[in-house]
Amino acid sequence: MQFLTGTHNDDLTYSDVFLVPSRSDIRSRLDVSLAPEDGTGATIPVVAANMNSVTGPRLAATLARRGGLGVLPQDMHLQDLDAAIRWVKAQSVEYDTPFDFRPDATVEEALTVLPAVAGQGIVIHDHDGTFVGCIPALRLASALPDARLGDLLHGPLTSLSADDIDSPREAFDAMVAADLDFATITQHGRVIGTLSRTGALRSTIYEPAVDAHGRLRVAAAVGINGDVAAKATALAAAGVDVLVLDTAHGHQDAMVAAIQSVRDAGLHLPIVAGNVVTAEGVRDLAEAGANIIKVGVGPGAMCTTRMMTAVGRPQFSAVIETAAAATLHGAHVWADGGVRYPRDVALALAAGAASVMIGSWFAGTIEAPGVLKRDAGGRLYKENYGMASAKAVTDRFGRLGAYELARKQLFAEGISSSMIYLDPLRPSVEDLLDMITSGVRSSFTYAGAASVEEFHDRARVGIQSAAGYEEGKALPVSW
Repeated sequence: MQFLTGTHNDDLTYSDVFLVPSRSDIRSRLDVSLAPEDGTGATIPVVAANMNSVTGPRLAATLARRGGLGVLPQDMHLQDLDAAIRWVKAQSVEYDTPFDFRPDATVEEALTVLPAVAGQGIVIHDHDGTFVGCIPALRLASALPDARLGDLLHGPLTSLSADDIDSPREAFDAMVAADLDFATITQHGRVIGTLSRTGALRSTIYEPAVDAHGRLRVAAAVGINGDVAAKATALAAAGVDVLVLDTAHGHQDAMVAAIQSVRDAGLHLPIVAGNVVTAEGVRDLAEAGANIIKVGVGPGAMCTTRMMTAVGRPQFSAVIETAAAATLHGAHVWADGGVRYPRDVALALAAGAASVMIGSWFAGTIEAPGVLKRDAGGRLYKENYGMASAKAVTDRFGRLGAYELARKQLFAEGISSSMIYLDPLRPSVEDLLDMITSGVRSSFTYAGAASVEEFHDRARVGIQSAAGYEEGKALPVSW
């Protein structure tokens, strides 16, 4: 990356900078590769953050199906992490994981996990596990809240046989011919997934992130206290593909010791460690054995670290410095936090990040953990909260005695409850991925870069005023 007008000593945020176009021979945004090449096996540079309200098994599986990586949070108990990893590994690579209900469940219950939007639906199995039908999610909008789902089933079963589908294009054509926007996919009479027309199209564009056995990839986080190597070994046995050693202040002796203990366990998995914001932090963690360094202190939407402690660093400059240091030590960096728009993801990559971690942006999606709620105006939302907040502390240390838990809660910081609204036009994490990767692919074409590595080299960045940033925004109404 180069600055348009020399070097700059001031620390910069994503809003402070912009990308400058260069001569390009890239004909189409689909001609570029977004694979981060950081050893994780991902095919797009997007990682879902290890936050309780962001990454659960369903979001991790959905993201991996489109080439990204979800990091299951460390607050999950070890047995639950084990179960979540195995669940992700058991999901279909080609088809979406069904939202499964019994016939006597109500419409109101279904609407707590799935909004009435196009391209989505629910699958109904009887109590003996027999497939009895599916309901497009839009049908839920016109049904009474207390209506039984089984009573909404009419006509013959609507499904496609996986044995009759040889490619995503064939699946799309079959759905068009049958006038279906949503369908179950069966094999030998058993439901193995669901599919929408948009999902079939996505399968022609995205390449799933799969392991050596053809299963979806998933990462998991562990803290740096206790027997870290034993926890990591247990997660490796469950099938985890990437280990994330996580703490707010990653540049400390306990983190170095944790990395060394996992490295010495010989698990042969990529080790991610953080968070840091300096070249020295990268050097120490990389020398301890980390393959990827997580970068960011304070830029997240739910984080109050900078206001509480004054500690942190503007994210764009933090990524520039740490990415350069990582290259010297044969490591990579993930830019963690601070992205609000696709432009921010592109700028993080331009600064040298291999991938970009996204938290709150993904919290307001169908696939994120938690139930759908409505505010007083009827808008759908999910609750989001910071990982140092009182709510997160309670989740993490809930098994402690009352006295020890109270001591932990006394020093909690961060937002404990925030409403993240579902975008009516982009309610799924896949919808957000379409928007993000479309923008990033276009950024590559403007720079004349066919890969992430080339983008690191070819990106040119300028500094802008606050007015310059505002000028770049579209107007929702006329002036």
